[in-house]
Amino acid sequence: MERPIRFEQPLLLRVTHWLNLVFLAGMIASGLQIYHAYPAFAERGADFCCWPFAGKRFPEAVRLGAWLAGGLKWHLFLMWGFVANGLVWLGWQIGSGEWRRRAFRPRDARGAWDMALWYARLRPGKPEYEIYNGLQKLAYTGTFALGVLAVATGFAIWKPVSLPLAGWMGGYVWARFWHFLIVWAFIGFTIGHLFMTLVVDREATRSMIVGAYRDPAPEGGAV
Repeated sequence: MERPIRFEQPLLLRVTHWLNLVFLAGMIASGLQIYHAYPAFAERGADFCCWPFAGKRFPEAVRLGAWLAGGLKWHLFLMWGFVANGLVWLGWQIGSGEWRRRAFRPRDARGAWDMALWYARLRPGKPEYEIYNGLQKLAYTGTFALGVLAVATGFAIWKPVSLPLAGWMGGYVWARFWHFLIVWAFIGFTIGHLFMTLVVDREATRSMIVGAYRDPAPEGGAV
């Protein structure tokens, strides 16, 4: 017997979710075009400890902008959309009080671990939870934190003189490196997110399109 529909993803949440995907994809592609102009992190003639792929460029198929100035224009244009979309999402979370149900807290760690085991097929039964499980809360909180760091490091390397952010991050070279690492963190999260929603829990993907979520697992049983 199926569980009843448990909740419905609000329309605004679904819109910001998909807009975020568009903005992030464009920013990553245009960011790789910017990186293409100087594919290293040390100053010219110097060494950098933590990037063994200096000089290696990404293929044109995954870059947006065709040249450095084009990549910069696309990146800045999409960046403002990303920031505005994030502020709308945050305003809704605060205004509706929804953040209280989605924020990850230390007590959610066990639930996140149990859910990760279920996704990895290492646990026979889907863990019980109310509306959002611990792994969902970790994803919401973690991606928001990544978004804040992406914007902060981005502004640090965009305005290294007028803003003191780069100095707080170890200097311009390190701020650029942190910004680049955050890109890979987003890519890693997206791959894991796609696996969990398209392979293991497809109903979650459907809910982000049509709203309603029906958990197909029987109470206390295996999927």
